[in-house]
Amino acid sequence: MGSTFGHLFRITTFGESHGGGVGVVIDGCPPKLAITTEEIQLELDRRRPGQSKITTPRKEEDTCEILSGFHEGQTTGTPIAILVRNKDQRSQDYGDMAVKYRPSHADATYDAKYGIRSVAGGGRSSARETIGRVAAGAIARKILSEAGVEIVAYVKRIKDLDSTVDQTTVTMEMVDRNIVRCPDETAAEQMIALIESARDEGDSLGGVLECVVRGCPVGLGEPVFDKLEADLAKAVMSLPATKGFEIGSGFLGTTMKGSEHNDAFYMEGDRIRTVTNNSGGIQGGISNGEYITLRVAFKPTATIRKEQQTVSNAGDDTTLSAKGRHDPCVLPRAVPMVEAMVALVLCDHLLRQRAQCG
Repeated sequence: MGSTFGHLFRITTFGESHGGGVGVVIDGCPPKLAITTEEIQLELDRRRPGQSKITTPRKEEDTCEILSGFHEGQTTGTPIAILVRNKDQRSQDYGDMAVKYRPSHADATYDAKYGIRSVAGGGRSSARETIGRVAAGAIARKILSEAGVEIVAYVKRIKDLDSTVDQTTVTMEMVDRNIVRCPDETAAEQMIALIESARDEGDSLGGVLECVVRGCPVGLGEPVFDKLEADLAKAVMSLPATKGFEIGSGFLGTTMKGSEHNDAFYMEGDRIRTVTNNSGGIQGGISNGEYITLRVAFKPTATIRKEQQTVSNAGDDTTLSAKGRHDPCVLPRAVPMVEAMVALVLCDHLLRQRAQCG
């Protein structure tokens, strides 16, 4: 029941980490959208494991197969099905985890909810589920690009190491210039060293990812329950390992007075503009045409090699040193995931606005 997301542009993901494959069914994509397999594959390559020394060494090509909804390079308006097959599973690495719960992972809660779980790779709780989201996000991004919308996410902070990034000029090319996906080159070098150190200790790190949306039209978002920031929050917080969400000034805004926080208005031609954009491009749940800026907090990867105190499924105290291949820090690979979820929300609201206003 929880595997479907969206209203007019709706996706349903399927598959498990160590099953035959993972993928997505997309419903509501307009017909005659020109998009290639290579455009979808580009985003999957940015997400895939084994792409650098600071990601999981699991080797998966993550090659997408488009099963339906396309004809001669264009969408047909019918459901689009995309499949990525799993090829590099090592289910034997998860023997201890069949009876020992990984701390801060979904093992114990899945057992409590369903009475059964996919031990190898975590099943649906694995980040491999996000392959379907990223594939669908590539299509949503193409729809948005034709409306002049640009989405760029990047690593802002690893642990307590922050960076300086100009939201007005940052590009995907600048983000992908290094393996940690931080466009601040000086901070990026320090972040890589920090992640490598944690990995060598059998530990992991978390951090903050920032995302900017440029060119978003005015009027996206619906009053009350479908406010744009509310849908963005749900979208990115549905990603594995997320623990916090901010938009605009975020929690820093709580330290300001109203006179400091309020965005002063001025006219630029026939368009209303704001000076400070503490609102993050959204007011009253509706986009105001300014940059949308949001930040997402990711916890340190739960599965680590260090010995930890835990319990067994029989209720006995025990310890666990996890095997398997896991990211020492999820943030570099989370960049295309966050971009995809933001694209899915904006695309859905764009289509809803068109349907409402004609």
